[in-house]
Amino acid sequence: MVYARVAVENTAYDFDKLFDYSVPIEYCELAAAGCRVLVPFGRGNKKRQGVIFEISDTAGYEKVKPISVLLDETPVLSAEMLMMAVWFRDNYYCTYYEAAKAMLPSGINVRVVTSYKASEQLSREFLDQRDDIPPQQRKILDMFIANRGLVLEKKHITEVMNLPVNSTIPDKLVDKGCLVRLDDAVRKIKDANIKMVSLSADYDRLEDVKLTAKQSEIVNLLRDVNTASLKEICYFTGISQAVVDILAKKGIVNYYEEEIYRNPYANARPSNGGKVVLSPQQQTAFENLYRLYNEDKFNVSLLFGVTGSGKTSVFLRLIDEVLCDGKGIIVMVPEIALTSQTLAKFHERYGEKVAVFHSGLSLAQRMDEWKRVRDGDAQIALGTRSAVFAPFERLGLVIIDEEQEYTYKSESSPRFHARDAARFRCGYNKALLVLASATPSIETYYNATEAGRYDYEVLTKRYGNAILPDVEKIDISQMDINDGIISPRLYQALKENFEGGRQSILLNNRRGFNTFVSCRACDSVITCPNCSVSMTFHSDNRRLMCHYCGYSIPVPRQCPSCGEPCLRFAGHGTQKAEEELARLFPEARILRMDADTMTRRSSYDKKLSDFANGLYDIMIGTQMVAKGLNFERVTLVGVLMADQALYSDDFRSYERAFSLLTQVVGRSGRGSSKGRAIIQTMTPENPVIDMAAAQDYRRFYNNEIILRRAMLYPPFADICMVGFVGADDDGTARAAEGFMNTLKFHTQREYSDVPIRALGPSPASVKKVSGRYRYKIILKCRNNARFRELMSILLREFGRDLSNREITAYADINPDNVL
Repeated sequence: MVYARVAVENTAYDFDKLFDYSVPIEYCELAAAGCRVLVPFGRGNKKRQGVIFEISDTAGYEKVKPISVLLDETPVLSAEMLMMAVWFRDNYYCTYYEAAKAMLPSGINVRVVTSYKASEQLSREFLDQRDDIPPQQRKILDMFIANRGLVLEKKHITEVMNLPVNSTIPDKLVDKGCLVRLDDAVRKIKDANIKMVSLSADYDRLEDVKLTAKQSEIVNLLRDVNTASLKEICYFTGISQAVVDILAKKGIVNYYEEEIYRNPYANARPSNGGKVVLSPQQQTAFENLYRLYNEDKFNVSLLFGVTGSGKTSVFLRLIDEVLCDGKGIIVMVPEIALTSQTLAKFHERYGEKVAVFHSGLSLAQRMDEWKRVRDGDAQIALGTRSAVFAPFERLGLVIIDEEQEYTYKSESSPRFHARDAARFRCGYNKALLVLASATPSIETYYNATEAGRYDYEVLTKRYGNAILPDVEKIDISQMDINDGIISPRLYQALKENFEGGRQSILLNNRRGFNTFVSCRACDSVITCPNCSVSMTFHSDNRRLMCHYCGYSIPVPRQCPSCGEPCLRFAGHGTQKAEEELARLFPEARILRMDADTMTRRSSYDKKLSDFANGLYDIMIGTQMVAKGLNFERVTLVGVLMADQALYSDDFRSYERAFSLLTQVVGRSGRGSSKGRAIIQTMTPENPVIDMAAAQDYRRFYNNEIILRRAMLYPPFADICMVGFVGADDDGTARAAEGFMNTLKFHTQREYSDVPIRALGPSPASVKKVSGRYRYKIILKCRNNARFRELMSILLREFGRDLSNREITAYADINPDNVL
């Protein structure tokens, strides 16, 4: 007997493990670790999806259930990915299945469709003899008796009979022997296939068959090319499909299906395969990185360079060498907005060798790009966080651009960081990991320059003739910003740039028109009923909207609290800034880039391309316009309100503000013309603004690392945030307090050797989101095996406590935001 150890979906963390199942004889040759299955689970034996982690000839129990369906004939997860899934579970407090699912493209996932059909004994006579079936259930059975052989999905039955979606009536009829339940796996996205035509193997023995002129033309074409798609045959011969169908009936040709890839960039063709020309600094960095790659062991290097220093050119030169070795390459960027220009550069150089991974693609496209990597048709995986799971058999190089960005951290289970996942994969494959940034995270810079854990390469000069822009601070503390957010100095600079035919970029990291609406009479602010945040006014649809849950209402004429018609609109979002720009510069072509305008998959690519081609004069947007973009005609950058990024209670607020300001300033003057930047602020004395203006990362780091060391923040300790979410405010608070008490109990006894400093429990900065209350406990710790063992015990005990059944608890190691 063959057994499989299976990770099953939808298991609670406190109950999660690998479950033993027997492998039916018909699946013994195909079932392997990494294949997906349908298995019966629980007392009701409802079918659930699972992933085989191990095949064994023994089981942990005498009686085990058999696998119901083998969903894959070949593994979809390699031994490397299964090993990483186990590592994810141990480090990120998720289930085995959650870890495995995160590594697969969404389009390849299946859903279980529950259907019912009549049992063999169900008949009119059988039903007449049963007095335990109420009228409503009889109506359902009448439908099956009248249509013998009918198979209906559960959702169809509930709709026709006007039952709740989660009705148990169909299953009760199964228990009574009237119906049979069927659980079938349906893949969300089907493979894309094309109908192909080839000559029959028996064609030579069919010489007596007479062919028409059109039939002969098709046969002659197939003799020349061996096989062709039906579409190609019809196109090149001008003959309809009906003629090919007749040849198939005569046994002269055969039809078969061939899978094709839905490649969103299928027309990309390499046009620039020349050698990348590097400056002396770039050449030195490349040679050192290439030496590390050739050591055939796991290495990590930080490529630190000022904005515009040409880090991408170093990447390309390194990638050229790795491609020659036939190894896979992963290149990650933090946001879709940054993918467009990077992708254009990679496609120009490497063509169809590039596969793309990001959420802007359809599910079908994402699945097929994953397949192109798996099947060896692409050697470079370029994309956002999910690209780290590209299924290369031989991985040689991983590059994480703008490595400090928070988007590399997953906010849902498993709560992993792409940088850590990349370290695991590079360690497994003895590959090189390159972390690149003009403003690296404090932890990464510390590991490279002080701890000596990473190699360190630096580019101090901009590439070519480009030089860093001049930066000017504008004090707007005395301005009445209700009349406008653009200062006279910034207006004059924009005017000069516009009249000179040059382009400008403005950063305003708040979308919408007005960021809040308050009442002059009672001072109350209109807030979302589902979330503890103010609602934002959007001029495009004339509604107030919540940016957390999406709730929206028409703008009220009077205050909801006191009834007075004294509403005041305040705060400047991107929509209001756009309106002000249109008023000041009626002839300028203005492009707004924020989450409200980037609603379609093609929006980023098209609008950035239009801006690059000079179809717009001024770009206004949120932080998506601040990073990674390279426009030679941009010679002015303006920051409308630098203070929005500077002040929050999170210990990373200065780090994020410095990075954002440095990055946006760096968008200016990347061509042959001198650039300049204007930063508007209420607090011009803040030193972070001066350091960002000077692009002086080293001075910022020296100041920040002193504070981190004194306050015991990363890199001198790890931060674990334990979050609690529930529909009842008091109940959630009590659950958090109970968790803290359990933590104290264990650390005073068997885990007294685990150093922990605990803060909380306390409400999250946004206490209520989508009708659910949120509390947190912050733990300063050392994230070692002993701590992870303790945290796993705490989470399991919490989940098994029936008083916590309505509360969700989770642990997040080194979250981007601890508020």
